[in-house]
Amino acid sequence: MSARDYVEKDYYAALGVPKTATAAEIKKAYRKLARQHHPDANKGDAASEEKFKEISEAYDVLSDETKRKEYDEARALFGGGGFRVPRGGGGGGVPFDLGDLFGGGAGGAGGGIGDIFTTIFSGGRRTSQAGRRGADAETEVTLSFDDAARGVTVPLQLATTGPCPTCHGSGAKPGTSTRVCPRCEGTGSSTRNAGGFAFAEPCRDCRGRGLVVDDPCPTCSGVGQTVSTRTIRTRIPAGVGDGKRIRIPGKGQPGLNGGPAGDLIVHVHVLPHSVFGRKGDNLTLTLPVTFPEAALGATVKVPTLDGPPVSVKIPPGTTSGRTLRVRGKGVTRRDGTRGDLLVTVEVAVPATLSDEAKAALASYAETQTDDPRAHLTGMVGA
Repeated sequence: MSARDYVEKDYYAALGVPKTATAAEIKKAYRKLARQHHPDANKGDAASEEKFKEISEAYDVLSDETKRKEYDEARALFGGGGFRVPRGGGGGGVPFDLGDLFGGGAGGAGGGIGDIFTTIFSGGRRTSQAGRRGADAETEVTLSFDDAARGVTVPLQLATTGPCPTCHGSGAKPGTSTRVCPRCEGTGSSTRNAGGFAFAEPCRDCRGRGLVVDDPCPTCSGVGQTVSTRTIRTRIPAGVGDGKRIRIPGKGQPGLNGGPAGDLIVHVHVLPHSVFGRKGDNLTLTLPVTFPEAALGATVKVPTLDGPPVSVKIPPGTTSGRTLRVRGKGVTRRDGTRGDLLVTVEVAVPATLSDEAKAALASYAETQTDDPRAHLTGMVGA
């Protein structure tokens, strides 16, 4: 079964069943039509013979779960088969290119759906000399908490492939030349059938280049490319978080045959801070206070990440765990604004007390009439 058949023929209509038909319904419809149009029952009737071939072909696809799924996907992709595939390589075809239809034009990423279907309907023929976008490269960077919050310019050392300096990318030893691959005739690909579709894959002899090297370059061993190390400096924006990825256009692997370079993907790791934490664009800070400060209220100084300390007012009666907000002292956002500093109060309980402190607390406890556990008394039966 060819890919063109999948796109142009309506197997459901041939059997007279809807697209939602079950396997049993498809089998029943086929048996009925097969008895009606079988050549033994219609000797000499060319129309019936042709109809029998049509329903047999339809049943062969729709009765196989895998083939049916592939057929449905192909039909859905091409709008239910309303689009006609050109026959042959000359005139009478469709006035547009499949690569253009599916975004596989020159300068694109390459290897997309346009490339696949152009290959399918061209019988596996493609040019190996078209410009191809280079692959994306990946690297990692570890930043301090402060640098991540403020932004920083860092050097990144990258290992990338590029044309061999000895053979200038040909793969052949200087003074010799390459020749057209006899297996693929210079296309760089061979065709493989899979489930009714014809897929192109790189030629085994030339590895997709379309050219064969008889006398390999001693530097690159005939590959035409070598690995080199380069260092670039890039700006990590302020406010980047741990685990984030930054894409730097055009800094990845070089393109082939004049194609654009790929992108560089930077994976960011941020080290923890000894004092500050982070919650989105806000910085967090735990502030220990004494019991008198929490009970009576106080104004205390708290540090900021990149500026002088600020004063925070502790309201009287503040409980442990209450969070106070200091506006504009958090992480810088993309638009230049800043998050806040979230200060969580924690009442500090001393591990040891002097005799005077113990006496003072005992005297204080005797004056207290409010039971902080009154709402629990009934639950515990006390």
